[in-house]
Amino acid sequence: MLHKVKTLKEYKLNGIDGEIGKVHDLYFDDQFWTIRYLVANTGSWLTDNIVLISPYALATAIKAEKHIDISLTKKQIENSPPLESDKPVSQQFERDYYAYYGWPAYYTGSFMWGIYPQIRREEEITQEANLSAPTWDPHLRSANEVSDYYVHANDGDIGHVVDIIIDDETWAIRYLIIETSNWWSGKKVMVSPRWIDRVIWSKSKVYINLSQEAIKQSPEYSEEALLTRDYETALHRHYNRQGYWQEELVAKEHSL
Repeated sequence: MLHKVKTLKEYKLNGIDGEIGKVHDLYFDDQFWTIRYLVANTGSWLTDNIVLISPYALATAIKAEKHIDISLTKKQIENSPPLESDKPVSQQFERDYYAYYGWPAYYTGSFMWGIYPQIRREEEITQEANLSAPTWDPHLRSANEVSDYYVHANDGDIGHVVDIIIDDETWAIRYLIIETSNWWSGKKVMVSPRWIDRVIWSKSKVYINLSQEAIKQSPEYSEEALLTRDYETALHRHYNRQGYWQEELVAKEHSL
């Protein structure tokens, strides 16, 4: 199911033995554009009230009830490696974090989730994946910050990012929602991270490898619109791009 980041930030996080807090932010890597951690504000029950929750621990995101079920206890979270909230997430923290929970590190392979294209939670898979050496150096970015980035087509300005859409099956970022009111009035559009040419993180700018006219003529996004597969198919067909669901199916078959 697809979710908007701004909507997810309203969700409560329910652990095995009770509520653990709310979603404060989401961290994603800038290679696969996949959510690596939910940043949880735990309120008053934990001294260090900001903790990271990996998608490996996310059981179910229930849109109607605005909560996400977490397969962890409060004690597990309390005893997890401490995060220095005033510093970026370090490689050492990530190594300690994944070792503590016994989960496979996402940066130990060529697929979105390490040596597999999907999240695999089976014990034997975890043990096998943990033997792999790191194969790439992740750089984590804040979804909150990217929500204000300016966006440029290959022939001029478009607008700015107002939200991000993620898939709770793989926790990949599927689309950026762009407000184009500073170019033409009253239209929002969606573009995939796969169509990004480059990002200048220091200047908060995203460059899309599409023309202004192509984006202008693309299927419009509205708050009332349902993000159905039919809508996604029409969007990809408009840009003459293959759907991510087709590419990931091929990758999954090759990994078996």
